[in-house]
Amino acid sequence: MQEISPLKLRGMQVFKGLLTPEEQGRLVDDLRDVVREVPLFHPVTPSGKPMSVRMTSAGRFGWISDATGYRYSKAHPSGQGWTAIPDMALKVWSTVSGATRAPEACLINFYDAGAKMGLHQDRDEQDFTQPVVSISLGDEALFRVGNETRGGKTESLWLTSGDVVVMGGASRLLYHGIDRVKPQSSTLLPKGGRINLTLRVVT
Repeated sequence: MQEISPLKLRGMQVFKGLLTPEEQGRLVDDLRDVVREVPLFHPVTPSGKPMSVRMTSAGRFGWISDATGYRYSKAHPSGQGWTAIPDMALKVWSTVSGATRAPEACLINFYDAGAKMGLHQDRDEQDFTQPVVSISLGDEALFRVGNETRGGKTESLWLTSGDVVVMGGASRLLYHGIDRVKPQSSTLLPKGGRINLTLRVVT
């Protein structure tokens, strides 16, 4: 990992290019092992609308969504337990999070060229004093950050492969999302697309 001084985006720390290309490749290889055990699936909102991202998880808990709501679960929708969080992702957490606890969940979102994520808060965890650490791999994505309540001015930043964002302290509950992905902007994934990992303490 490179020694990077973080940028600030509304209190969030943005470590541009923290992961070297070699480290990114190793992490992608580890994620392929995870997906073989617990495949990507399309979450469905409580209203029944499929999300545009596909996802899976690693760790003690994974995040799922269906007609009964958004929540953490100890098992994949198939009933299979989640696999271990990749070591490289844990190394990122220990390097940048400043947290007193280890992550209990690593959400793995895959964005194809048309996928996006609307502005949302991460509120399903029980301890908001613990940060959320986000790792970007693959194609560039336009990351937008708002406020603690809906509405008002927002700020945006293009995240590239190897970037890491830490949402902690006063920025922990800011609304944030992905407006769009820039196709073919990275060669990390042979078929294109973007992978986003978010490491969280759940309990």
